[in-house]
Parts: sequence; C-alpha cells; structure tokens
Amino acid sequence: MSGIARGGREFVRTMAALFSGGFSTFALLYSAQPLLPAFAREFSISPATSSLALSATTGTLAFAMLIAGTISDVFGRKRVMVASLAASSAIMILAAFAQGWSELVALRALTGLALSGLPAVAMAYLADEMAANAIGLAMGLYIAGNTVGGLAGRLVGAVSADHGSWRDGFALIGVVGLLSVVLFAKALPASRAFTPVRPHLSALARSMVSHFADPGLRLLFAIGFLVMGCFVTVYNYIGFRLLKPPFSLSQTQVGLIFILYLLGGASSAMMGDLAGRIGRRRVLWIAMAIMLAGLAATLFDDLRLIIAGVGLITIGFFGAHSIASSWVGLRAEKAKAQAASLYLLFYYLGSSLVGTLGGVFYARGGWPGVASLVGGLTLAGVAVALRLARIPPPKWMAKN
Repeated sequence: MSGIARGGREFVRTMAALFSGGFSTFALLYSAQPLLPAFAREFSISPATSSLALSATTGTLAFAMLIAGTISDVFGRKRVMVASLAASSAIMILAAFAQGWSELVALRALTGLALSGLPAVAMAYLADEMAANAIGLAMGLYIAGNTVGGLAGRLVGAVSADHGSWRDGFALIGVVGLLSVVLFAKALPASRAFTPVRPHLSALARSMVSHFADPGLRLLFAIGFLVMGCFVTVYNYIGFRLLKPPFSLSQTQVGLIFILYLLGGASSAMMGDLAGRIGRRRVLWIAMAIMLAGLAATLFDDLRLIIAGVGLITIGFFGAHSIASSWVGLRAEKAKAQAASLYLLFYYLGSSLVGTLGGVFYARGGWPGVASLVGGLTLAGVAVALRLARIPPPKWMAKN
C-alpha cells in the first residue's frame, strides 16, 4: 500500500484532524507557560518552583507516552488519540478550580498523563499511513498545528491573567479541547496500514533495546532533549525579564511575544519539506545554528533585538524538531510508535529538567545566566547534529 499521498482529499482530512488535535493538545499543555510570574505572585513561590506548572505536565507526559504508544499498538491509533484528547480537556477544566498550589500541580501532572495518548501516537500514525514523499510535509503541518495551539493557549493564559483570572483561561481552553474531539473523531481516516498486535513484554524490551542500539536514533533522542530544553527555558523566563525594568511590560504585552510562534509554524513546514528534498543531514545543524544567533541577540537590553532573537530561536527550534521527529519515524524499522515515544520522552524530559534548571540559573545570574545555560546546550546540539550527519542509514533502509 502506497499510503496517503499529498494533495488529495484524504490528505486534507488527515491534516485537518491532526491539526485540530495538535492545536488542542498544545493549547492544553502550554497555556500555563506565560502564567509562571502570576503563579509566583499568587502562591508566593520562586520562579523555579512556578515552572512546575509546566514541568509537572511535560515530565508526566514524557514517561506516560512510552505506555501510550504500546496501548495504541494494541487498541489502535485513532481510538487512543480520541480518548486522550477528551480526558485531558476534562482535567483542564478541573484545574481551573484548584484551591492551592499543590492541587494545581497535581492536576497539571494528570493533564500530562492524559495527553500522552496523542503526540507520540500521532507521529506513529503519520509514519504508518502517509506516502514516503508526503511524510515530511505532513509532519511539518502537524507540528504547525501544535505551534498555533501553543500560541493560542499562551495568549489566552496571558490575557486572562491581566483581565480576569488565569482560571477563566484554563476553563476556556478545556471547553475548546472538548469541542475539538468531535472534529478529530469525524475527520481522521481509520488506519489502513496498521495491524493490532498483542503486547509481549519480552518483544517490547527487545524493540526498545534495538532502538537504543541504533546510534542514529540515540543521537536523534539527544537532539530532542537539547533543543526542547533550550527552547522551553527561553520562553519560561523571558517573561520574568520583560516584566521588570527597563522594559516593565504588562502580562498581556509579554504574552504577545508568543505570536512569534507563527514563525515556528512556517519554519516546521518549510524546513521539513526542504529536508525531505535535499537531505536532513544538510539542514538539521543549520536550524540549531539559527537558535544560537537568536540567543546572542537576546543579551542586549533592546526590546527589538530581544524580540528578533526570540523569533530566530523559534524558527531554529521548530525546524530542528520537524526534521528530527520525522527522521525517527523513518529510521525505526519496527515498533515505530515506541520509537516516537522514546524521542518524545527525551524531548519532554528536556522541557521538564532544563526548563526548571533554567530557574536556578535565572535566580543566580539573571538573563545572562539563562543564556549561558541555553547557549552551552545548543552548542552541544550542533555537535550532535554534525555527528549524526556522519552516521550511515541502517542496513534495512539501505536495501529499500
């Protein structure tokens, strides 16, 4: 079976469904990010502690996706994704009524658990169902949906903090998520290339070992950890910097910074398609070099340069993530959902661990401290990408 080709009606339906699912998933996930300063004030906690509103979600999500991918191998991709989106939306509404910081963090962790059934499974669905020459564009468009959803969630969170309560924003995003479940369930075509399998722990262990035995996959997992950790850290703490003198922006004005995510949506689609045409090895390291250039611009006390710098970081990150995530699905010979889950495990661990560590660097060194952490890790990412470019394709791929 050749798979879903680009441009046809079925391709449009698939992209509409996954765009909607990605939109809601990332709105649910990242609506808390611009609210970290508000949480710090309301609950009298430090910037690093406030980051748990996001890190608890991404940390739980990271490990739960390993199980979610296996569940989808048994019960089917579409069924797991629909249940995931419905449950996470309902929990988001409950979080709007949290009475204390511990309760809020617990509900955010549960949100991550519920969300786990969509991101990795969506990547596996695309790897299963799309034609080979369409997967790069399809993954880029799916990530573009993630981008727009993340932007919308962040803007709703920021505006609600200034003009009411963050609780209103959480409730609204939860309701939108429930509505998107209907579109997702109706539009997404049923799997055709997928065959359900019974779970065998020994087989799962062997496939996991085989993924880690592949040096190319190991390097792709490392890239996911590094680029996501750097990206989230910048957006976690740029608000703390811009709320203070000499900028003294409002919460809504800081939230508008997230409009730069639209650059990421365009970048993911264009770089994903470019990498598919001229080679992932030639494009991946360049995306991270763009991130470094943007980081350098944020060191100046000039709002225009800071905005430009964050824009470049956004372009570079989404390009790198689009390339690396689609590469994982192509490089894994078997258990593609598990391979995608492992990539996202490291991806979201980077968000949780580096994102929280950035608060320590901010407390001790302000924005230059954050930049030193992000710069060092981005340089490590460039080195990993250059090493990956010298890794040959696996033998099974070379035979096709």
